[in-house]
Amino acid sequence: MSRNSVTIQTSGSTNTVEIATQGPQGPVGAFTLTDSAKVDKSIIYYDEDAGGYKADSTWTTDTLTDGGNF
Repeated sequence: MSRNSVTIQTSGSTNTVEIATQGPQGPVGAFTLTDSAKVDKSIIYYDEDAGGYKADSTWTTDTLTDGGNF
């Protein structure tokens, strides 16, 4: 990682400095969530066939507990 320094000297005036870096914008590791079919107590899961995360009626707090052999 390279570090740069900037020195600004003013004499009574107001200056605005804007600093930007090149590269993709947005948070690192951002993901897309498809929640158009969400229901009460939906749980977010990764669907490899769809290539993304979903929240729908497939996995909910009820299907995880009531549908399992607990």
